[in-house]
Amino acid sequence: MTTNIGIYVFDEVEVLDFAGPFEVFSTASRVAARTSKEPPPFSVTLVADRLREVRARGGLGVVPSASFAEHAAFDVLLVPGGDVSAELERTQVIAWIHDVARRTALTASVCTGAFLLAKAGLLRGRRVTTHWEDVDDLQRSFPELTVEKDVPWVDVGDLVTSAGISAGLDMSLHLVARLAGVELAERTARQMDYVWRQR
Repeated sequence: MTTNIGIYVFDEVEVLDFAGPFEVFSTASRVAARTSKEPPPFSVTLVADRLREVRARGGLGVVPSASFAEHAAFDVLLVPGGDVSAELERTQVIAWIHDVARRTALTASVCTGAFLLAKAGLLRGRRVTTHWEDVDDLQRSFPELTVEKDVPWVDVGDLVTSAGISAGLDMSLHLVARLAGVELAERTARQMDYVWRQR
């Protein structure tokens, strides 16, 4: 069975925050296809507020394939970080994250994406993490959270948050292991020539 993953992209999104998880899940599907005739374990969709070119950090242009108005049902919603200051003030974005997360089996964030999940009311009373530089700010802004430091990710079941930027790779490999098995996660990391921090 294929797990449908939606990754939200927005102006000033951190490139590796979304591209790293995209690479992990798409590579896992390619690796799985070598030894299995089953459907791919993952399908990944980049989704934005509307179908337009998103300008990621550093000026990288990104073209999503789905919009808030029209996208597949997601099993996993992944919200990356970057400069999220404008996104935090966009009620349409916060409402969409809240509504989609209610219908997914699992919601995840990378880096400062945790701020968007918190603003959407998804993190209340949970253990979470974010980029080391933003841990104190997240705790101050949302005092009801338990923000953990110096961990690559925090998994509390239906919610997984990761530390900054490259930690999204570690978290995504953890999700591959959780959803499709440790062996596939290890093979995926090997294919990517990546040393996976498993904790």
